[in-house]
Amino acid sequence: MIINIRVDHKIADIETMEKVANNLNEQFHDFRDKFHIQEYIEIATCNRNEYYIHTDFYHYDHPLLDDSNEHIIIDWEDEAITHLLKLASGLESMIIGEDQILGQIKDSKKISEKEGHCGKVLDALFTKAIHVGQSVRKKTKINRGSVSIGSAAVDLAGIYFDDLKDKHVLVIGAGKMGTLVAKALAEKNLKAIFVANRTYYKAVRLAEELNGEAILLDDLQEYLPDADLIISATGSPHIILNKEKVQDIIPENKRSGVIMIDLANPRDISEDIGDLNIKLFNIDDLRGIANETKENRQKEAEEAEKIIKEEFLLLKKSFKIMEVESLISAIRLSMENIRQKELEKTLKKLKNSDDEVIIDNLSKSIVNKIFHDISKNIKKAAEEDESQAIKLIESIFENNC
Repeated sequence: MIINIRVDHKIADIETMEKVANNLNEQFHDFRDKFHIQEYIEIATCNRNEYYIHTDFYHYDHPLLDDSNEHIIIDWEDEAITHLLKLASGLESMIIGEDQILGQIKDSKKISEKEGHCGKVLDALFTKAIHVGQSVRKKTKINRGSVSIGSAAVDLAGIYFDDLKDKHVLVIGAGKMGTLVAKALAEKNLKAIFVANRTYYKAVRLAEELNGEAILLDDLQEYLPDADLIISATGSPHIILNKEKVQDIIPENKRSGVIMIDLANPRDISEDIGDLNIKLFNIDDLRGIANETKENRQKEAEEAEKIIKEEFLLLKKSFKIMEVESLISAIRLSMENIRQKELEKTLKKLKNSDDEVIIDNLSKSIVNKIFHDISKNIKKAAEEDESQAIKLIESIFENNC
C-alpha cells in the first residue's frame, strides 16, 4: 500500500500549518510503529508538509487511516498516487504551474535515497512523478510566463508601492525561495538591493547576479532603517525579526512606508510587528494572486489532467508487473536449476569437450524459449489484474519456486 499524509495550503493557513506540523510528524511516527514502514519520502515546502509511505502491513479499516484531525489529509493507493502526479505537474501548488515544486520533489527523493529509505516502489512512483511533471510542462503552457511564489510576493508589493523604482529592498535568505524573490526584483530597476544570509558566500553569489550587496544576517540592524521592502524566506526554525528588535531599529516616522513579506514556514517575522504600523504580509496574502493565476491557466490545467490520467494507468500497470517479478524470478531460477542438474547428468556420459559446449548452449536455448512465453503471460495477467490466474501459476510452481 502507498499512503500519503499531508497538510497543505488548500486546507490550512500558515499559522495552522505551523501548529499542525508536530501533529503530522507524530502521525507519521505512529504509522512507522504500527505499519512496519519499508519506505518513505518526506516533502516539506513553504506551502506543504507531506509523507509518502509504502508498506505491506496494513488494514484499510485501521484507525490511523481515519484520522480525526481536520487539517491532516490521508490518502492511500490511487488517490495518493494521483496527488503526487498532480503535485509534480504544478496543479496542487498555490501558484498553478510553478516550476520549483518539481525540483523540491527531486531533492526529497535524493535525500530519501541517501538516508536509505527509498525502495523500489517509491523509486518507481517518484521517478514517474518527475517524468509526468516534465512532460506536462513540455506538452502544455501550464508554466508559460510562470509566476512563482517569489514573483507573486513582488507583485503584492507592487500593489502597495506605486513603483518599486528607487526603492531600497532587503532580501533575507539566499536559498531557492530567496533566489526566486531576488530575480523577480532584479527586473524592477531598484535603487539598491541587499541580500542577507547566515552563510555569507551564498549571499555574495546571489548579490553578484543582481548587482546588489551581500550582508551577514547578524548585520541586519544596520540595513533595516533604510529598507522600504523586506522579503524574508529563510529555513530558520526561529523568528528572525520580532517587534522589540524592529521598533528599536526602524524609526517611527518611517514605519508606515515599510512593507514586510514573510514567505517562510515556519515564519521568520513575528505577527505583532503589524502593531508598529508596518504593513506585514505572509504566504496567505498571496492567495488572491494565486486565484487569478489559476483562472488564467484553467485550459492548460485540463490538458495536464489528461496527461496525468494516461501516465497513471501506465504506472499502475508497472506496479502490477512489479508484484509478480519475484514469482517470475523464482520460476526462472527453478528452470535453471533443472537445466543444470540434467546437464550434469548428460555431460557425465560425454567425453568430447565440443559436445559439452553444444549441449550446454542447447539446454540454455530451450529454457530461454520456454521461459519467454511464461514470463510474458505472467506480466500480461498482472497488467490485466487477473489475480486468480497468478495464484494458479504460483500454486503450479509452488514446489519448484
